[in-house]
Amino acid sequence: MIGDTSHLNVYLAPGATDMRKSIDGLALMVSESLCLDPFSESLFVFCNRGRDKLKILHWQTNGFWLYYRRLEKGRFHWPKQGQNAKAITLSRRELNWLLDGLPIDQKAAHPVLRYQTAA
Repeated sequence: MIGDTSHLNVYLAPGATDMRKSIDGLALMVSESLCLDPFSESLFVFCNRGRDKLKILHWQTNGFWLYYRRLEKGRFHWPKQGQNAKAITLSRRELNWLLDGLPIDQKAAHPVLRYQTAA
């Protein structure tokens, strides 16, 4: 990805997205279907029905970035769309797992620890 995006929120659109959608179509989907602001400091992640293509929409200063990834083999572990088509909030760590072909609910990963002082 371009630049440091570690401070950005990450939202995943559950279910399948039509990959023919471009920036305007995805921004409209973020606004209307996910009820989020496409101009916020966030990454919005979409996947196709075959789960082998991803698009990530990102607003930066004065324009949108649209990242596209296509797998030659394999599938992304993408959550199915439930009753509520609300966005799923991910950590950067979970996004990296997803992009690496792993489920976002990794049970084998070391948990994140946060301390206030050193022992």
